[in-house]
Amino acid sequence: MAVKDPTAVERANLLNMAKLSIKGLIESALSFGRTLDSDYPPLQQFFVVMEHCLKHGLKVRKSFLSYNKTIWGPLELVEKLYPEAEEIAASVRDLPGLKTPLGRARAWLRLALMQKKMADYLRCLILQRDLLSEFYEYHALMMEEEGAVIVGLLVGLNVIDANLCVKGEDLDSQVGVIDFSMYLKSDDEIGGKERNVQIAEILDQKNYVEELNRQLNTVSSLHARVDSLEKSNTKLIEELAIAKNNIIKLQEENHQLRSENTLILMKTQHHLEATKVDVEAELQTYKHSRQGLDEMYNEARRQLREESQLRQDMENELVVQVSMKHEIELAMKLLEKDIHEKQDTLIGLRQQLDEVKAINMEMYQKLQVSEDAMKEKNEIIGRLEDKTNQIHATMKQLEQRLQQAQKAQMEAEAEDEKLNQEYVDKSESLQKEFSQKEKQLLQLETDLKIEKEWRQTLEDDLQKEKETVSHLRLETQGIINLKKEFLKLQEKNKQLKSICQDQEGALQDLASKLSESKLKIEDIKEANKALQGQVWLKDKEATHCKLCEKEFSLSKRKHHCRNCGEIFCNACSDNELPLPSSPKPVRVCDSCHAILIQRCSSNVP
Repeated sequence: MAVKDPTAVERANLLNMAKLSIKGLIESALSFGRTLDSDYPPLQQFFVVMEHCLKHGLKVRKSFLSYNKTIWGPLELVEKLYPEAEEIAASVRDLPGLKTPLGRARAWLRLALMQKKMADYLRCLILQRDLLSEFYEYHALMMEEEGAVIVGLLVGLNVIDANLCVKGEDLDSQVGVIDFSMYLKSDDEIGGKERNVQIAEILDQKNYVEELNRQLNTVSSLHARVDSLEKSNTKLIEELAIAKNNIIKLQEENHQLRSENTLILMKTQHHLEATKVDVEAELQTYKHSRQGLDEMYNEARRQLREESQLRQDMENELVVQVSMKHEIELAMKLLEKDIHEKQDTLIGLRQQLDEVKAINMEMYQKLQVSEDAMKEKNEIIGRLEDKTNQIHATMKQLEQRLQQAQKAQMEAEAEDEKLNQEYVDKSESLQKEFSQKEKQLLQLETDLKIEKEWRQTLEDDLQKEKETVSHLRLETQGIINLKKEFLKLQEKNKQLKSICQDQEGALQDLASKLSESKLKIEDIKEANKALQGQVWLKDKEATHCKLCEKEFSLSKRKHHCRNCGEIFCNACSDNELPLPSSPKPVRVCDSCHAILIQRCSSNVP
């Protein structure tokens, strides 16, 4: 006996279970009703079987906490392969009650069944074997032919309508156990199946009889329809006879109308021949009258040319006057703009001067505060120096006392040695004296320790005082630097004041000049208003100067005023005015102060 592959046996068992569950679901749905709820047992068993099929041969993935083995990974790939599955994946991720990947996979299966696209989604997944190899072993059901068979079986589920509520259902904690009792057959069920077959035969006979009755009913209805069609046919025959009579009458009327049409054509031809004779006579008269009209047209055209020339001259004069007016208005606007800009600069300079004054006041106050602090710190430094001198004096006194104590100790030791050598007999008295000396020595040692501790504390105080002195010196150095900066700021303030005074003087000069130019412009405007409507004189009429009344010649050239229209010679028009736009001064009219221009030989200036 050949040993069977256990994975092949597992695949065959799962395939058989899938067939049984799908077949039972379809049969029960057709008998129970095509719309199923989530509580329907065959539907629940179908989802459990599908879950086992998808879990077969699934690779174990390591995570941070434990080993992970879930079917959500391959089902999530469907979103990339089948664009219509994006909606299901998004809705599964947005469900609030789902916390585990297995719960999301179960919700995905339910939504795919409701959409009737589970077979399409899994078919796209099976075709991509290279992507499935990341999640499944090579012997898994989804990688073999059994997976394609299950996908084909799933197509039959499209006849079922499922109405499942996924939102409130606890899909994370469900236990997927297959209930085999639903698929086992007993003797009672076999007898019941025979009974069901007999009932089905009876129902088929009943359906056949009902179909015959329905066909007989249709035959009677067809007879009634034939009768109604015959009646309508007779009516149509009568209407056809009436229509034929009408056609005969209309043909007779058409014949009469054609005869009338031929008569009308004969009359129109006679009328056209008569009109042709009249048109030829009128054409001859038109040729004779056209010669006179051509002469009149040439004369009118000549007059039109003369008038158009005059109009062109007038338009040129009008353009010159308009350009002069625009120049004057532009000069006014420029002057006003300069005045406003200089006023703005003057305001800005005054604001800067106020700010500089405020800074100077602040620096002066800071300098006073720093000088007061310097005085206080100098007094503190003097006090500290006095304290250090006192501490040095006390330290010298303590050192002298220590030296004296050491000398006394040396003398006492020498005396003890002498007494030991000389007075051995007087040991008792010497011992008493020695004990007294020891007490004195202990007392001196304690005094020495106290003096050393005192000295240490004085040295610590001296070190602290030195640190404070160095800190105060640094502060004094910073104050000196601040003083230097303050002096620099004072110098800058003086320079800014001088610049501000110079600018104020320049602004005053500009304001005076602007006021003078404004007055001149107002005079020019008044003169323009007074002299509006005057017309230039022609060259033939202007033979003498307006002021000196001398005749114009090559030496006495004509100069024309733009505003008043008066003509002067170059000797009388000596008034000159400097303009910023021109390098040379221009001549000005004596009466209206407008700019004079030299006349040409033609009438146009």
